[in-house]
Amino acid sequence: MEGSVYIRLRHRLQVRPESSILLENTAQIIAPEHYLQSIRKIVLHKVTEEDKNIIILDLMRVISQIKAVLPNVDVQTIGPSQTIVEVVYKRKKVSPPMFAAVWLLLFIGAAMAIMNFHEDVSMREVHQRLYLMMTGHEDPHPLLFQVPYSFGLGLGMILFFNHVFRKRINEEPSPLEVEMFNYQQDLDQYVIMHENKESMKHLDDH
Repeated sequence: MEGSVYIRLRHRLQVRPESSILLENTAQIIAPEHYLQSIRKIVLHKVTEEDKNIIILDLMRVISQIKAVLPNVDVQTIGPSQTIVEVVYKRKKVSPPMFAAVWLLLFIGAAMAIMNFHEDVSMREVHQRLYLMMTGHEDPHPLLFQVPYSFGLGLGMILFFNHVFRKRINEEPSPLEVEMFNYQQDLDQYVIMHENKESMKHLDDH
């Protein structure tokens, strides 16, 4: 390993506005101590207002900046070829009335969706028939089934999303978390591809 530097870029990184992106924050580094001290504080990029909220750091750029400090070092790379840097700006506080309005809108929308689904599948008629089969009597409001079903529906939603407020029930990711992860992966891939196209266009223009 003498004379070599091994780097592995991180997939995603979050920074603050106007901050400096250092090599030690962007990549995992394995190198002899005398090399490590020279390159770990290399500034790969200085965040400015023109960067907006997404910055792509390419592996070739990282290697060139390492070579600028240690021209004769052998740089070995492992893992992804780009790092997505997300610039995290100060978030605006959500006003209580706005939060309440959004919560109420989502609550009413979810309730309407559930009721329309039950109407489409004739859930009330199903409960009435089950009540007639089990008791031998007709009841237009079979609460014996409807009440437990309502509680079971809420419990099923909690188990499905694997959360009670902010507390996770178990370590297994919920289907919603898996879909959000897949969406983030697709979004990252799009950002990288878009950045590569913009870079190629910029080179062609010159």
